[in-house]
Amino acid sequence: MSGVHVILIPAFEPDERLVDLVRALGSGDAVLVVDDGSGPSFAPVFAAVTAAGATVLAHPRNRGKGAALRTGFEAASVRWPAASVVTADADGQHTPGDIRRVAAALEESDGTAIVLGARSFVGGAVPARSRFGNVVTRALFRLATGERLTDTQTGLRGYPASTLPWLAALPGDRFEYEFLLLLRARDAGVALIEVPVATVYLDGNASSHFRPVADSARIYAPLLRFAASALVAFTIDAAALLALHTLTGWLLFSVVAARVASASVNFAVNRTLVFGAGRTVPLRTAAARYFSLAGLLLIASYGLLTALTDLGVALLVAKLLTDATLFAVSFAVQRAVVFAPAAAAAVRSARAAPSPVPARE
Repeated sequence: MSGVHVILIPAFEPDERLVDLVRALGSGDAVLVVDDGSGPSFAPVFAAVTAAGATVLAHPRNRGKGAALRTGFEAASVRWPAASVVTADADGQHTPGDIRRVAAALEESDGTAIVLGARSFVGGAVPARSRFGNVVTRALFRLATGERLTDTQTGLRGYPASTLPWLAALPGDRFEYEFLLLLRARDAGVALIEVPVATVYLDGNASSHFRPVADSARIYAPLLRFAASALVAFTIDAAALLALHTLTGWLLFSVVAARVASASVNFAVNRTLVFGAGRTVPLRTAAARYFSLAGLLLIASYGLLTALTDLGVALLVAKLLTDATLFAVSFAVQRAVVFAPAAAAAVRSARAAPSPVPARE
């Protein structure tokens, strides 16, 4: 690591707290603010931010936090090509001390990890919707990846310079972007580490632009679509399994035939609707990967079904238990291998390339 950091702050209709934060950060690191279409009435705030020493970029219209972050990542990689990036929110939730703490942890990681400033979510000042949202996203993240994080919603994060091309290529324009990059970090060969930071909510987090229904739907969309696809496949699989087993009494044949039918439907749905980037993977390649995974899951499913039914568990109940167990494994492998977007390779190639000489203004 070069020791150069860019503090990136996406801002939509900010107040004086943004100006105070930029002033408090001082001149140690470059500060890059992206005005996400706040409009003319907020021009005085951004003028004060510029006067305080920050570089300000502007979107002509509001595009969302994810789009603002991508704009900042792209600009940082051009203006400061060897610099790591620390992102912070514009509403005063992240203190200068905690921003520097994340930057220091990023330095210590030697460019091998994304650093998350993790809040504790304890105390009466934490809004109920924030506490509940974090509990839900933590559970879904662990289900999808097997990793345990304290705070999946934090906007205070440190990104190594080598990850910037990958970050700029990730989809998502609004709050779902930050959750999606956590889901795909392992696929890109980047670890996730947490450092504790203060839990700060001002005025009950009234300044937040997070829309609980619309933005939650965006955040959870990949898992919800996968769950819906899995439910359709499960229904086909279970119905075929019960019908074939009733007709033949042969469990192995019934499991295999039912799984072939349900897997074919599941592959088509996941490739087109769940993992959109999977459409960039050649059909033959994706199909080979998927059905190889399906074969392994079939063996595991048959083994678990046999074990449970031998213990006296009813077939339908055994089927429910088996598929619930294999759900998270299937999602993680399909996302990481079967429909893995090519952009994930950018991080590995960037890390292998020689580091450029950092540019300073």
